[in-house]
Amino acid sequence: MNALTRLMSGAAIALVLGALPAYADKISASGKNPPLTTTEQTPPPSSTAGIDFGDDSGDWTNDGECDDPRFTGTGSAAELLEADIRKDATDCRTAFEAGTVTLKDTGDTPSTTDIDFGDDSGDWANDDECDDPRFRGTGSAEELVDADLLKDATDCKAAFEAGTVTLNSDYQPQAVTLVAFDYGADWSKWANDNECDDLRFEGTGVDKKLLIDDLNGDATDCRAAVEAGTATIRKVYSPEYAAGAPYDSSAIDFGDNTSDYADDQSCDDPRFEGPGAASVLLDSDLKRDSADCKAAYEAGTIMLIENAES
Repeated sequence: MNALTRLMSGAAIALVLGALPAYADKISASGKNPPLTTTEQTPPPSSTAGIDFGDDSGDWTNDGECDDPRFTGTGSAAELLEADIRKDATDCRTAFEAGTVTLKDTGDTPSTTDIDFGDDSGDWANDDECDDPRFRGTGSAEELVDADLLKDATDCKAAFEAGTVTLNSDYQPQAVTLVAFDYGADWSKWANDNECDDLRFEGTGVDKKLLIDDLNGDATDCRAAVEAGTATIRKVYSPEYAAGAPYDSSAIDFGDNTSDYADDQSCDDPRFEGPGAASVLLDSDLKRDSADCKAAYEAGTIMLIENAES
């Protein structure tokens, strides 16, 4: 570069620098802001306030794609699974702040503080599956029944927080016409001790040692326990169970009719339980009261004891 060029360049720079204060004053007087640089024109990152991104425990974390199905946009993975809810924090936060994903519009999606999960009084509580029929998803049990409504709190809350179940807020229990249950009376010597002593019931409110002598004899305690949710009627004693008869007996080997107590209108085979079973059951009568037991089974007054050989 020759001296003349250097001189002209220096003069031009000085001219521009000298004009900047005046230009700035002019812009300020006009009330307009000066043009932004390329960096300044980039939209500010979206606010992440209030969003629980979770952690990076998913199988597809830190791969440059958001795998959490709560988000949507060009920054999301093509395939999204419920199992990845709140498990791709870094990718999803980055994409959200970059504006390539947004939270899906889920309306009034409830949080755990909005849901009454109930208690753990169900038969299947704490088995790592949600048995409350209000919930659906991979964390739910295969078979859901109205009897477990609000009775599997720990499992369902854990599954909901993990994103493996969602709440169906429109769920309605099936209308069931209940048959009146006879609680009996209060003639047991253990009546009115705030514990149910009738072997027709089960649950945390039922005594652990139950005797046939107390059957139908602790009405007040058992009724109170059922109403409090600490006791339920054992299936075979429920009027609804008998109302579902006749039951198919073809898969059961009832044996023969060689018992000393055969044909006495009560089932003496110790594999069965229920109001149609004898009060005293002996191992020697196993598969030896065929006619009585088959009739009672089909009538819904007995059922096979769990794990009993059929």
